[in-house]
Amino acid sequence: MTWTIKWRPVLFAALLALLIGAVTGWGAPRAHAATSTSITVDGTQSGRTFDGIGAISGGGGNSRLLIDYPEPQRSRILDYLFKPGYGASLQFLKLEVGGDTNSTDGAEPSHMHTRDKVDCHTGYEWWLAEQAKARNPHIKFQALSWGAPGWTGNGNFWSQDTIDYLMSWFGCAKKHGLTIDYVGGWNERGWDADWFKKLKSTLVAKGYRTKVVASESFGWDIADAMAKDGELNDAIDVIGSHYPCGYQSAFTSCPSSDVAQASGKPLWASENGSLDTDGGAKAVARAINRDYIDGRMTAYVNWPVIAALYPNLSFSTDGMSIANQPWSGAYHIGATTWVTAHTAQFTRPGWRYIDAASGYLGGDRSNGSYVSLRSRDGGDYSTVIETMDATAEQTVNLTVRGGLSTGRVHVWSTDVASSGTDDDFVRGADITPVGGRYALTLKPGHVYTLTTTAGQGKGTATSPEKAALDLPYSDDFDKPAASKSPRYFTDMNGAFETKACAGGRSGTCLRQMAPTSPIRWTDEPYNAPYTFMGDGSWTNYTVTADALFSEKGTVELLGRVGQQGRNNNGLNAYHLRVSNNGAWSIDKSDTTWKFTKLTGGRTDTLGLNKWHKVAFTLQDTKLTASVDGKELGSVTDYSLSSGQAGLGVTGYQTQQFDNFALTPGAPSPQHLGAVTSALTDTCLAAESGADSDGTRVLAGTCDDSAGQQWWWGNGQLRLGSSTGKCLDVTGAGTENGSPVELWSCNGGGNQKWVPQPDGTLQGQASGRCLAVPGSDTSKQLVIQDCDATAANQRWAIP
Repeated sequence: MTWTIKWRPVLFAALLALLIGAVTGWGAPRAHAATSTSITVDGTQSGRTFDGIGAISGGGGNSRLLIDYPEPQRSRILDYLFKPGYGASLQFLKLEVGGDTNSTDGAEPSHMHTRDKVDCHTGYEWWLAEQAKARNPHIKFQALSWGAPGWTGNGNFWSQDTIDYLMSWFGCAKKHGLTIDYVGGWNERGWDADWFKKLKSTLVAKGYRTKVVASESFGWDIADAMAKDGELNDAIDVIGSHYPCGYQSAFTSCPSSDVAQASGKPLWASENGSLDTDGGAKAVARAINRDYIDGRMTAYVNWPVIAALYPNLSFSTDGMSIANQPWSGAYHIGATTWVTAHTAQFTRPGWRYIDAASGYLGGDRSNGSYVSLRSRDGGDYSTVIETMDATAEQTVNLTVRGGLSTGRVHVWSTDVASSGTDDDFVRGADITPVGGRYALTLKPGHVYTLTTTAGQGKGTATSPEKAALDLPYSDDFDKPAASKSPRYFTDMNGAFETKACAGGRSGTCLRQMAPTSPIRWTDEPYNAPYTFMGDGSWTNYTVTADALFSEKGTVELLGRVGQQGRNNNGLNAYHLRVSNNGAWSIDKSDTTWKFTKLTGGRTDTLGLNKWHKVAFTLQDTKLTASVDGKELGSVTDYSLSSGQAGLGVTGYQTQQFDNFALTPGAPSPQHLGAVTSALTDTCLAAESGADSDGTRVLAGTCDDSAGQQWWWGNGQLRLGSSTGKCLDVTGAGTENGSPVELWSCNGGGNQKWVPQPDGTLQGQASGRCLAVPGSDTSKQLVIQDCDATAANQRWAIP
């Protein structure tokens, strides 16, 4: 690689910066001087083989809602994910091998709930893989486990049982017409050398050409072990590490290790991402290039593939795009789609990087990075450039030689800093090199692709508007859904699947299928199966279901399901629990799985293998329990004002449900007016009366202005009207001192507020109260530990 640096302009800029600094001080960030970088793209130069750009379906039910989308929206979203020359154009898909256990934001059902029965039609991963292959026949697949049913290895994942379990899953893949190209071990749970050796020998013995990826955890320590253990080295084909650029970071530096690079094995960033589909696009743009430049990693795999999960879950906006309203068909194509497309649409696995044409602009990573890849036949090439951190325009001067095409170059760009979709994946004017040379001016905050390939494009499908899921709603489970999970239900532990009804009832019912606690990936203190569905804006309703006890135990109806703790470590919800012996209770849980019994008692024994109708009514602050039409009791509680509904079993019993229904209650009061503080003459106010996303919310002097008029309803405070922006805890923060602002309403728990009898206004997601920090009305409002005696936390809603 040859760098040409224009020393005089750089020197002048440096001297000028010194003079400005002497006059103005050094408080402001200093802009980087404009640079000129020369890149020689030589087809004879060496580089590692490119293995692809991919994403992960799994590690927590993140694809769950996609299968329930209506057509044509479902197909359009799939096109944006997998169709070459259309959207993200993913070249690789990693699939979770379901284990009936929560694996971040949900549980994937196993194909073997018990040792003696294989079911190749559980879940939705097979469907998704088939759809991906139909759009891109060249797509590669990997299998990876986050957990496994409890019977495998008697609870020991690193066992021959688990290998045999994987082989049965491979058999299911064959039945679905799928070839599994790669397989890993236990996601982010270390590695066992003997297990990987046995896995490899089993694959070979069964005639599979599947390659083994390890360790699928953090760091590169397995490379050290492989260097000392020849048999382990032979067993592992790819060294895969998670988040080599750092976890939930800006992904500015992405190293591997010297031992890993010297191993001769492909190195992969086999899980990256965990970032918002729009806000994380800059980091993803950096990582796709820098994984190779810094660490010689030849595959980038994003977690997850799509955010097709409910907004009350921790990673609800991560992935290529968002699809969380199957009833309306609404979706959002994220910026991450387009920064991914800048590599995936212009390359193919099997291409080769050109090391000498990959590096940092001007030799400084703060200017941005570039990588070049050439096709298998050495004719076409693509150079991908990112300028995420640049503060000034730059120039690149390219020289093409070594058998690569010197013909017309197509230029594509995305302005990642722009919030407008028109600036995503734009084809610019072609460039015709002269004597194999050409130049391009680069703007800050952009991704560019310079390519001799053709066939790229930006999908043109548009989303319908979002809409609430109206009540009443019912499901008798007799009408087949798109999968064995009933429409819109998402499991958080265990596996709720439609089966023939027991107890003498005909038709189809919903059964919890996992008979024992699985080998778990998460470490939540409350390990029990439950599933929920619906719209987080629901407030007053009655949820009913018929329940049958196949075994001794307790079933539950869930109401006002709100924010879930990360990795299922808690849930804001009300629970009506009924046991086969007649014991019942209404309980409240929070995002740490602290349960509070609100009321309870005992009714007639319900027995086994008999059907009973259970009903749970939530009307404003009154919660009422009924069984078989008999009211058992009620209680008043102010904690949760709105949320979804669900079903659960408090242990791993195979209980059944039927005739799930939701009927609306009476509307809650809705008002528009000033929200006053107990501090003298102080009202809740949008700063400067603005109504844009990110506007700070303060406690201003009451003046009856538009910026102090709030609509109250459904647990939300909206500025100006029932369609205004919501009072929102920034970034869904839950910590003491997290600031409060205006943001577009999205149904998240960080936008739900629960008035308490003591006058405090409690955040549904955090459990903390809206407060004027230090009673200083000039500062942005925050959430704090609730203190009913503090005037700066007491509010009066109109």
